[in-house]
Amino acid sequence: MERHVFVSTPERSIREAFTEASSFLESCGVMEPQHNAKLLLEHVLGLTGTAYYMALPDSFPADRRDAWEAAVNQKGNGVPAQYIIGEQEFYGLTYEVTPAVLIPRPETELLIEAVLEQAGSARGLTTLDIGTGSGVIAVTLALKSQDWRVLASDISPEALEVARRNAKRLGANVEFRLGNLLEPFTGLAPDIIVSNPPYIPAEDIEGLQPEVRDHEPRTALDGGADGLNPYRIMMEQLSLLAAPPRIIAFELGMGQADAVADLLRSAGHWERIITVPDLAGIDRHVLGISL
Repeated sequence: MERHVFVSTPERSIREAFTEASSFLESCGVMEPQHNAKLLLEHVLGLTGTAYYMALPDSFPADRRDAWEAAVNQKGNGVPAQYIIGEQEFYGLTYEVTPAVLIPRPETELLIEAVLEQAGSARGLTTLDIGTGSGVIAVTLALKSQDWRVLASDISPEALEVARRNAKRLGANVEFRLGNLLEPFTGLAPDIIVSNPPYIPAEDIEGLQPEVRDHEPRTALDGGADGLNPYRIMMEQLSLLAAPPRIIAFELGMGQADAVADLLRSAGHWERIITVPDLAGIDRHVLGISL
């Protein structure tokens, strides 16, 4: 398939450069071309907010042209803007993201809020974030509840390095461990387990948006034949712990809530099983609670 190549027109204003890039991205089939062009332009110019809008009439700086063309061409080839600029906002903070980690989604903020709500004013809890990726869940919980002990695991060493950098830069006290799901925490008795594991059914991955399918890490997407393998494995691995958690909280895919709730019921450790919808009304999170 022939690829378009973006070459910017010299001696144009920043506003004209934005319009030109938006048209190019639209011709490449990029969703939300204007939004993406703005993100890339802010990144390349190092401008945000009012400063960006005030600069729109100015001439595009010649020394940023190569970086601008490279960024727009990456986006035109389907690379997520977050990987190009190297960051994504989550829960009001900016996180580093690389192709080694899944790009954080807004619905995961609701998972964190559900955990904090169920924990109430409890202090000194030990909390595990399983499959931490960029570390957004662990870091947010550590910052919100600074007397908690927060630990996080991932099977990817590269992802853990990103998470460690995020925790250090944002001043969050998180212990990171390499390993598969609950295995790194053998013998521990956590109060809370929270996880946003891979949950896409394997046969559905090819039908995902190209930005996700071709660029986000497959290990963070593929949940096995029906998307539920990580949940099943974690239920089996509970026996590795000294005691099951009082709260367990999962993010999951569309149509998976009933099956995941049944897994929690079958485990028999929690008095209540609740489902939390996302902002679109999709049952996105399932929690087991025994407090």
